[in-house]
Amino acid sequence: MSQSQKTALEDVKVLDLTQFEAGTSCTEALAWLGANVIKIENPKGGDQGRGASTDKPGVDSHYFMLLNANKRSVTLNLSSPRGREIFTEMLKKADVMIENFAPGAIERLGFGYDVVRQINPRLIYAQVKGFGDGPYENFVSFDMIAQSVGGALSLTGTTETEPLKPGPTIGDTGTGLHCAIGILAALHQRERTGRGQHIKVAMQDAVINFSRIAFARQAVSGKAAVRSGNRSALGTTAPSGLYKCKGGGLNDYCFIYTTRAGNRHWDRLLKAIGRADLIGDERFNSPERRWANHDEVDRILNEFTQSRSKAEVMQVLGDAGVPAGAVYDTMEITQDPALQKREMIVTVDHPKRGKFTLPGWPVKMSDSHVAVDRSPLLGEHNTAIYAEWLGLTAKDLEELKAKEVV
Repeated sequence: MSQSQKTALEDVKVLDLTQFEAGTSCTEALAWLGANVIKIENPKGGDQGRGASTDKPGVDSHYFMLLNANKRSVTLNLSSPRGREIFTEMLKKADVMIENFAPGAIERLGFGYDVVRQINPRLIYAQVKGFGDGPYENFVSFDMIAQSVGGALSLTGTTETEPLKPGPTIGDTGTGLHCAIGILAALHQRERTGRGQHIKVAMQDAVINFSRIAFARQAVSGKAAVRSGNRSALGTTAPSGLYKCKGGGLNDYCFIYTTRAGNRHWDRLLKAIGRADLIGDERFNSPERRWANHDEVDRILNEFTQSRSKAEVMQVLGDAGVPAGAVYDTMEITQDPALQKREMIVTVDHPKRGKFTLPGWPVKMSDSHVAVDRSPLLGEHNTAIYAEWLGLTAKDLEELKAKEVV
């Protein structure tokens, strides 16, 4: 890992037994904060996410590469007695262990929390599961399942359409980030208590947390919150929505939003689009009246936006102090010089994929900079890590490999 200075979590050792996204997004966040994240993988294929693509058989998927930056990888067969012995020794030296296997799998391997806490009482033991304690606790979950049972689908789209799955994988990565927050808090608490603890984050619960503002609508109406499309989620102001811009492309829109409190944004908006004559118009002189006349508000704005590019609309309104955002696609984001300059978009060299561009880490810290590094190949760091952690030699590893332990 290329680092120019000490990092926030450089002394934190993480044993990463995660796969796919909900768990790996957690450990990637820790790695980007400087933690020493060791990915423990089955010698026969490793993290199943490595094979989540068919464009190049035998080559790690882009999906895997996006979720495992800045980690190191070792192979270890936890189903073998010797593999379990090795993992037990590693647990003694670790600060954090995290897994997101199917319910009951880690216990069947002999590494449930009650066992591990005896091996290392200071260890932070984290688990990501689909559901918390209750009737569904043994159910398997993925992102779209979590978004369904967490309320996100019921809130996305309009009442004229079926529920829609949001584009971002908030059920997966959102859960991983919640887990990372819990781990950081547990590490801080350990400084006072000297003890580790058990952290469990349910994907359903994480999505519910992301959906919390919808419960304000329920509190007001006494009924379940309904889908509102691009209009104000609380039904309290206009404009709030997408406005078509020049170009006619799939994403040639700008989202324009004025807050519900007062007329300041609205008056600025009218001046910016050359309609200062409407300032004080009784149809629009309060958030409630603008909401009641939102179709006319939309007509006025569309007259302005349709003759301008989305970037121009965003620039004009942004300069005027009006909240507005062009709808950028992934290619536009990737090619944005400002995002590249602040390392939100980075390019790494992968030994099998070549140059690969990916999003970086959004948390910028003045005293803890971690350069984004590529994801590891399967077992790439066996020699270094097993020597560093356990003093195993190259000959030891050859013998272990012959016995299918590593």
